[in-house]
Amino acid sequence: MNALPARTSAAPPLRPLVMLTGAVVLAHVLLLQAAPTQWGMAGEPVTLRPLITRSIEIKPPSPQTAEPAPPPVPRQARPAPQENRASTLATQAQPAIESIAEPVPETPAPEAAQVAAAPLPDPAPAATPEPTAPVALAGALSIPGSLRLKYSMTGRSKNMDYHALAQLDWLQDGESYQASMVVSAFGLGERSMASSGRITGDGLAPTRFLDKSRSERAAHFQPDKGKITFSANTPDAPWLVGAQDRVSVFVQLASLLAGEPASYPPGSSISLYTAGPTAADTWTFVVEAEEQLTLPAGDIRAVKLARKPQRDYDQTVEVWLAPAIGWLPVRIRITQQNGDFVDQQLRAGEKPL
Repeated sequence: MNALPARTSAAPPLRPLVMLTGAVVLAHVLLLQAAPTQWGMAGEPVTLRPLITRSIEIKPPSPQTAEPAPPPVPRQARPAPQENRASTLATQAQPAIESIAEPVPETPAPEAAQVAAAPLPDPAPAATPEPTAPVALAGALSIPGSLRLKYSMTGRSKNMDYHALAQLDWLQDGESYQASMVVSAFGLGERSMASSGRITGDGLAPTRFLDKSRSERAAHFQPDKGKITFSANTPDAPWLVGAQDRVSVFVQLASLLAGEPASYPPGSSISLYTAGPTAADTWTFVVEAEEQLTLPAGDIRAVKLARKPQRDYDQTVEVWLAPAIGWLPVRIRITQQNGDFVDQQLRAGEKPL
């Protein structure tokens, strides 16, 4: 018999191995694509930009500068998620600027001149110079000399606290005067009130009062016609001797106390017929005690006067007049019936340019 040939061993075919290897690689690729977030592709930490509150410091102008530059108004931009709250607060705070000197309601009678507004740091206290020479008048009146006063302001409006800066420019030459109060808050805008007129034997005699914010309204004093007219198309008010406006009223108070302080002891009252941008009413201030105030400008003694509310919508107006600066106001605080308030405190004084 022929012997069967011997079986020899051979290497397994390569094709099945190649196919098996490819299947394993494909399975790993599919597994990686199916679960990217588990491997860090979408799980990287997101860094949130922190909320930054910008502040601005308004410094006294140099001698070569005629007027202080207004605070910059930021461009509106789409806020990041963390900035949404800051944008909302700015929107809510806008009425703070708009409400300066606004009575609630304004008709039938105007309310006191409210000088009120992103927080601003208080500059370092500066020396407060004496005003220029006052003008003495008959009838126990002494008009303060020209002076520029700068104030720091805090307040609350619609459950939001706010900060602002204000400046009172008082100029007189013995025959005429100009007075302006400007309030500004970074990011919220500016409001200004201005009074101009003559100096008479009865003190200040305004001829025009201007109230300017988003719009401009004015009151015109016409003693020759016996009336006060308003650009807001509201009814005329009668003109009375000694009539004031919402800026001049504080300087007139200063003139009265400077002329004869002993005539106004605690408990006495001073009534001044006062016009706003749409109407006129009588303001009565009660003289209270002298106080030692600690203000951004330093420690100052001042006499407090207060206008108490007579009607439901009246504001409480408190003003502190300091003999050291010609009895001009070093502090004014105005409080609404709902608890909103503005507190204006002297931080510096200087001679006007």
